[in-house]
Amino acid sequence: MRLFLIIGFFFIILGSSFAQVELVEIRNPVYNFLKRMQLKDVIPGYNSSISPLSRGEVAGFLKTIKNNQSKLTATDKKFLRDYEVEFEYDMTGQTANQRDLFTKSGLNSLTDQYKQKHIYFYADSNKTFFGDVFGVISGESANGDSVSNNSDLSGEYGFSVRGTIKNSVAYYLRVAEEISPFEFNYIENYQINDDTILNGPMNVNIDEDNFNTYTGYLRYQTELDWLALTFGNSPMTIGYGYIDKLFMSQYGLPFSYGKLDLSYKAVNYSFTYGSLKGDSIGIYPYITARPLSSKSIATHNLNINFSDAFRIGLWETIVISEQPFSFTYLNPISFLISADLSSGEQQSTENNSLLGIETEITPVKNLSFQGSLLIDDLTFGTITVNDSLNENKFGYQLGGLWTNSWNMDVAIEFTHLDPFVYSQRYNKSTYTNYSRSLGHSLPPNSDEIAAKIVYDITNRLQVNFLYRHQRSGEGIVVDSNGVLQANYGGNINFGLGDAYLRTNKFLDGVRINRDLINIGIYWEPLRQLYITGNYELRMINNITDNLKTSDSYFFGAIGIDL
Repeated sequence: MRLFLIIGFFFIILGSSFAQVELVEIRNPVYNFLKRMQLKDVIPGYNSSISPLSRGEVAGFLKTIKNNQSKLTATDKKFLRDYEVEFEYDMTGQTANQRDLFTKSGLNSLTDQYKQKHIYFYADSNKTFFGDVFGVISGESANGDSVSNNSDLSGEYGFSVRGTIKNSVAYYLRVAEEISPFEFNYIENYQINDDTILNGPMNVNIDEDNFNTYTGYLRYQTELDWLALTFGNSPMTIGYGYIDKLFMSQYGLPFSYGKLDLSYKAVNYSFTYGSLKGDSIGIYPYITARPLSSKSIATHNLNINFSDAFRIGLWETIVISEQPFSFTYLNPISFLISADLSSGEQQSTENNSLLGIETEITPVKNLSFQGSLLIDDLTFGTITVNDSLNENKFGYQLGGLWTNSWNMDVAIEFTHLDPFVYSQRYNKSTYTNYSRSLGHSLPPNSDEIAAKIVYDITNRLQVNFLYRHQRSGEGIVVDSNGVLQANYGGNINFGLGDAYLRTNKFLDGVRINRDLINIGIYWEPLRQLYITGNYELRMINNITDNLKTSDSYFFGAIGIDL
């Protein structure tokens, strides 16, 4: 019944548009294509630190690429043709290559490689409506020293609706249900909790063997695109990271928010105020669990393109716990750390403030470098002091990306996180949502060197390789009475003990090395019908305890998105 009411609501809206205001989901591969075109100097003004973009913005970049096809490889030209079909209305205002499956021509085009299929669509000069359904069947298996033999089969199905009204108001809703005929087992736990690279962006509610996911928003954008207001629940990213982002990762879970975007020429600014899942502070048995009544986040982000070859970003955020709403943090023109200090000493110590600066340079065609610095709980008076207070914690990232005429992208990235980065000493205002990091997927007190190769054999067949070497320090020490003696700062959800117990040193604690090898394939034999496969080998070396484990995971899926 709810499904019919929702669909009916959107048909009422239609009774009431070429400039499409809807956002393009961050998982859409068009962003990888745009990044490659930026490095090829086809769209040098593209800024990959800001995501998601509106369909109108993406269409503008695609039109520029179309006007410079002489710079494209044969495979990139095929990619462009695919995106011209997918974003046809956004680029031209036409729907010649869109098909409604409720019509005879739509059914006849099911196997057409150059037609975009929908369950239903409608478009005129004032309003648009696109309705789609999707389904996927996936299988997983695992074996090794720590997981023995496990396997599972699951399915996901759902629908999405989107559209724009009067060239200024966009709506979007995506609802999905995942079911499994078997009991919820170790593999899903692994996907959700242990490896965000495999899991990807999703909003998970677990009920035994079922998952429910949804995203949706209402968005207003001015005619000249200088201002936009968004209210909803959807994923977003902040940062230049080529494999994983330091500030707000593509592997984090979406949250509900209100967002203001301002744009003028080479300057982009955004302010976000949202609600996070209040994580329980009962991380360990010796601490009483108590769900948080509220957990909020406020974020400022400023990006400036000084030239086609040099751009910079400034970012700050604060996580506020057990204070449902405060105008102190709602001011879009403020310095959040100063606002936090003005809220009162007790409240400010219970919040978690982070500050970041990043830059990207493109010194030559096909090559770019990025650097990002994150400061957790900045305290100017102690910034040069090395003592047991441990006030200032840092994370940084350096990366390079190279693309070439063989349709191959190669990225190398180094990431370092000090002990307790992203965590918070009262275990309330951690930089997490549903206990998952909003930032880089690496745990605190760790570093990582990662290399990724993506090779587009054709526009419909891609293979990728990812290698990550991680070093971590973990562990919590308690005495026989359960009194905390030491916390080495390796658990994002447990920051208690970061101050005064000991002076934090990088990689103190139980030393863990991880070598993670991931090989993936994506094949789209028919447009909107895809097959994926993913294999990961996890080799973990507990150096302190002289214990080594090796585990293998395989994930395969076949899906359709109409």
